[in-house]
Amino acid sequence: MSPLYFEDFLVNISRKPLRVLDTSIKNSKYIHLDLSQDHVELQGVDVSSSTKLETYITNYIKKQHALVAFGGYNEIRTIYKRSIYFNAAPTKERNIHIGIDLWCGAETPVYTPLDATVHSFKNNTNYGDYGPTIILKHRINTVEFYTLYGHLSLASIEDLKVNQVFKQGEQIGALGDTVVNGDYPSHLHFQIIRDLQGFNGDYPGVCNITDLDFYLDNCPNPNLLLKL
Repeated sequence: MSPLYFEDFLVNISRKPLRVLDTSIKNSKYIHLDLSQDHVELQGVDVSSSTKLETYITNYIKKQHALVAFGGYNEIRTIYKRSIYFNAAPTKERNIHIGIDLWCGAETPVYTPLDATVHSFKNNTNYGDYGPTIILKHRINTVEFYTLYGHLSLASIEDLKVNQVFKQGEQIGALGDTVVNGDYPSHLHFQIIRDLQGFNGDYPGVCNITDLDFYLDNCPNPNLLLKL
């Protein structure tokens, strides 16, 4: 299936928005958040500090009378400069985000937007990494694809089992705090993946400019499902 056909397929799964957070939260309570390197207001914030970044995001959500801030797909960010995990190869700095982030409080429940089975899970403990992560496998007609949920709580993966079945709308976990989620303000990293390339419990959520075209094809915009 070509990337463009797969995008059309995702759009047409549901005319209504699909949700990974509480379905009672209306679209009007989601506000877009720009964390790109070019965002002027963010240039005055020390994004290497999870505490200062959290203060900025929390205040932003309150000012907008929202409940959740979202964004980040195909966004170039400076936040990853703080971790060698993204900068081990100087000529291939990974700083382009290829999922969507949903910023809200720790312990916020997370739900599967579609019927699913658990493909894999893992606590990715590198500094700046996902922390506890779940990957779900979906099959609709003959099409298989995956969704990744990063920055969860430890409890989210404690009793999980590979091939465990979740029905659409069932809770799969909850958001973790800065202690376990890679030292970020609490949020969900949600990503769609066509081909997992052999990964288990992990898949790159940030890439470099050299590989960007591949990852944009392999990981289409999650908003095709969320419709925020």
